[in-house]
Amino acid sequence: MFKRFIEDIQTVFARDPAARHTLEILTTYPGVHAVFFHRLTHWLWGVGLKWLARFISTLARWFTGIEIHPGAKIGRRLFIDHGMGVVIGETAEIGDDCTLYHGVTLGGTSWDGGKRHPTLGNNVVVGAGAKILGPITIADNARVGSNSVVVKSVEDNTTVVGIPAHAVGSAEYKRANGGFDAYGHQPLTDDPVAVAIHGLCQQLQALDKYNRSLVDKLNRSGVDVSDVELPEVKTDCIELEPVVSQKIENI
Repeated sequence: MFKRFIEDIQTVFARDPAARHTLEILTTYPGVHAVFFHRLTHWLWGVGLKWLARFISTLARWFTGIEIHPGAKIGRRLFIDHGMGVVIGETAEIGDDCTLYHGVTLGGTSWDGGKRHPTLGNNVVVGAGAKILGPITIADNARVGSNSVVVKSVEDNTTVVGIPAHAVGSAEYKRANGGFDAYGHQPLTDDPVAVAIHGLCQQLQALDKYNRSLVDKLNRSGVDVSDVELPEVKTDCIELEPVVSQKIENI
């Protein structure tokens, strides 16, 4: 337990540039206090002292503003930054090297027994205010954007945002500060709605170019199409990809 406590302190130095020295972390970081209390209450829960475990976890909640059920399973080097309002349910599981910001909820969606809370893989970052609900899995290296509501499992190396959360960007995200992404932020992410609209816009341009080419060929063939008026297509879309343009020119 002492070794893990040292790891928790080193984790703060690695992920929070505001941390200046060990004494400051030991005395002013509620996330560290909450994890330390949980190590104790989880052990008590495991040996059958469930009331005592719940009582100490309640005291820890009053002291830190962070509620972690003693039954939750937490891996190594968890960093809860700020921490106020974080709630981690009884059957939640958290892997190694994860980061949670304030207001995060790992909650359940059912009153039935058994597994009802989320499972987080390794190196997961959950942004401030995010809610991850139900017995779903957030796989390794996933990022959950601030204030997102996640109700479906998330694959490896994926960033999700929104309500309900949807995937954005790709697996090739840039990680600064030694592999740490604050607030689940991924630079240059592509909103799928914007991508779909852009795709439709490109297709509209392609069809317009195809129709004009067809009308020109009919005119050259002696077919009278003077009564055909093609609508003017005006969009702000980026120019078509070369491969699309080439196919249209070869019609």
